[in-house]
Amino acid sequence: MAALLLDVLRQNRRQGRFLLHEFVIMPDHFHLLVTPVVEVPLEKAIQFVKGGFSFRAKKELEFRGEIWQESFTNHRVKDADDYERHREYIRENPVKRFVVERAELYAFSSARPGAELDPPPSWITRP
Repeated sequence: MAALLLDVLRQNRRQGRFLLHEFVIMPDHFHLLVTPVVEVPLEKAIQFVKGGFSFRAKKELEFRGEIWQESFTNHRVKDADDYERHREYIRENPVKRFVVERAELYAFSSARPGAELDPPPSWITRP
């Protein structure tokens, strides 16, 4: 299921629905650091991910249960320091939850080498 969710994230990124800066897919939740494109509100971007995953899980994995909670929690990044705190939190989540010893060892995370990511938004860049 984690591999499928990762594929849905990649697919939506390739379709230009959002920029994907960081992610982690845990056994019971996930975290994203994204920038939706101008035409796509954040709520719609998350709907693309959750809806696309639900559709594919039912079709490809024959999953029949409920998958998602009705809402999601969002946080608007305020500045470069806030961005870095969230980036670090996402990358270290599998370590803090004792899933792996080092973040880069977790296959379903932007911390792993070779993860397809977009750079931080230009306004985040430090001088």
